[in-house]
Amino acid sequence: MDRFTKDETQPKIIQKLLEDSDITIDDALEHEMVLNMGPQHPATHGVLRLLLKLDGETVIGCVPEVGYLHRGYEKMAENMSYHEFIPHTDRLDYISPTANNVAWVMAVEKLAGVEVPLRAQYIRMIIAELARIASHLVAIGSFAMDVGALTVFLWTFREREKIMDIWDIVCGARFTNSYTRIGGVANDIQPEAFVLIKKFLEGIDDNLTECEKLLNTNRIFIERLDGVGAISKEEALSYGYTGPNLRATGVEFDLRKATPYLQYDKVDFNIPVFTEGDCLARYFVRTDEIRESAKIVRQCLQLMPLGEIKANLPKRVLPQKEEVYSKMEELILDFMLINFGINPPVGDVYHAIEGSKGELGFYLVSDGKGNPWKCKIRSPSFIHIQSLPHLVKGRMISDVVAIIGSIDPIMGEADK
Repeated sequence: MDRFTKDETQPKIIQKLLEDSDITIDDALEHEMVLNMGPQHPATHGVLRLLLKLDGETVIGCVPEVGYLHRGYEKMAENMSYHEFIPHTDRLDYISPTANNVAWVMAVEKLAGVEVPLRAQYIRMIIAELARIASHLVAIGSFAMDVGALTVFLWTFREREKIMDIWDIVCGARFTNSYTRIGGVANDIQPEAFVLIKKFLEGIDDNLTECEKLLNTNRIFIERLDGVGAISKEEALSYGYTGPNLRATGVEFDLRKATPYLQYDKVDFNIPVFTEGDCLARYFVRTDEIRESAKIVRQCLQLMPLGEIKANLPKRVLPQKEEVYSKMEELILDFMLINFGINPPVGDVYHAIEGSKGELGFYLVSDGKGNPWKCKIRSPSFIHIQSLPHLVKGRMISDVVAIIGSIDPIMGEADK
């Protein structure tokens, strides 16, 4: 408990907790408790601090505080070229880095008017959906561990490890991939990577069912989640919910269907929707989405044509490394793009994809130079965290842990 006295140096965050009641700070000390949860708490999914006002073990007020991981990524983007920022997108939602890569380069391509070859578009869909599966596996496993089910945590990470092995072959990195490029992808997917992808898809459904049998028949797990942290679809929309958290309230909205990008209009998949809006519904949505993403990847493997994996636009797209090392003209182009950037036309764009957490978007303003004049990142984790005071009010302290895990925040993109 934080002990504090009534003076002019009171933190604004403490005062905010007392705004919705008629009590004074002295009364709060006598009858209520102000408790810090995090930022070091393992169930806060990163450096998230919650200041809770408690009546016994019942939460009657909450103020979330972000910023402990703040790195100023939006401002950093404005001081480096569009190519240079690609590796930094890995560090946003670092559980699904390849999807972040895709979102960034698509925003830049929209700004610069770059058309991407068809094969590269399907490759992007494959890596984005595998990133969604990996992210949901981590979300389900860590969520289960938060409420006491450790075995599932180990099983989901076992499956995610298979995706990391695929990344290792595809781009030479397991975690921070930096695989996409403006105009395409860094390199084609190797045959051995296709073998691993197909093998992973063959076993994911059975392995996910194994996890579900352990959780869905566990009375403690179900009772810890059923009806906890409920939010209506109207409230969810008012908070700006997107992604699985929104679909758990009964809103059938998915950017891959609503505003199709890449080749999502060429593949068949369903949008999992539940209406309860509680922790349990959010868990069910993610498990169903893993199966739908696997379905999309299977179709992409069948539909993906042969061809180029990077657009042939010398003033916008980096040449292949083997050409840079062997041809003078490509060496000059590489030098100019690296040092001076792609210099897109003056203007502004916003482009978003359906990330694993929800709508991940980039707003870019260009003044015609090699770096963005303005960059704004629309990160779903930051949006969802603002609803925590509503979700936890009236619940027990133990419910707070479950609620945080159910909305699946990643502070790397919240503290941008």
